[in-house]
Amino acid sequence: MTATFPLLLYIHGFNSSSHSAKAQQLKNDLTNQPFDCELWIPDLPHWPAEAVRTMFARLREEVKNRQVLIMGSSLGGYYATWLRQRLLVEGQSEQGVKLVLINPAVRPFEYWQQQRGEQANYHTGERYQLTEDHVRQLALLDVDDISEPEDCFLMVQSGDDTLDYHRAVERYAGCLQRVEEGGSHGFDGFEAALPDIYRFFKLS
Repeated sequence: MTATFPLLLYIHGFNSSSHSAKAQQLKNDLTNQPFDCELWIPDLPHWPAEAVRTMFARLREEVKNRQVLIMGSSLGGYYATWLRQRLLVEGQSEQGVKLVLINPAVRPFEYWQQQRGEQANYHTGERYQLTEDHVRQLALLDVDDISEPEDCFLMVQSGDDTLDYHRAVERYAGCLQRVEEGGSHGFDGFEAALPDIYRFFKLS
């Protein structure tokens, strides 16, 4: 059966969870909107291969029956780029796959080299060792070219104190871009930007 409303996947960032601030803001805001949309915010494992495998297994089936929309923040933006590209390559969707990226990570495996060692999830407290295997798995998800860039919306803030926003601007050249002065890695004023995101997704 084909669903009549889209699936929106929100992908959280590094060492985060479905309880992140933006994820919860999005969840709460959607309850007040006049349109129907199923929101999926999975809690991802720290292994990159397992994380994308979990999401792709569901998306490759969903995209056959309804519109799939993807939003990714930080590391989630890197995962989102790979997932969308795989879906487009398989050609299962007749509607395309729209993507919103919020201060996305670009080639994060490069700085993960310096992050190796003990890590802890900000929300769950889970502790684990970030290893060379993590780095290798992450590197395998790098995408050479962005297909159908007109269906991608990049949102960055110059005050990002974690990632260099210039790299994202260059990486997603050809995509719709919203570059704001100041702000932070968490993207200040995210809730105020949601109406523009909904319009890009053609939800409103």
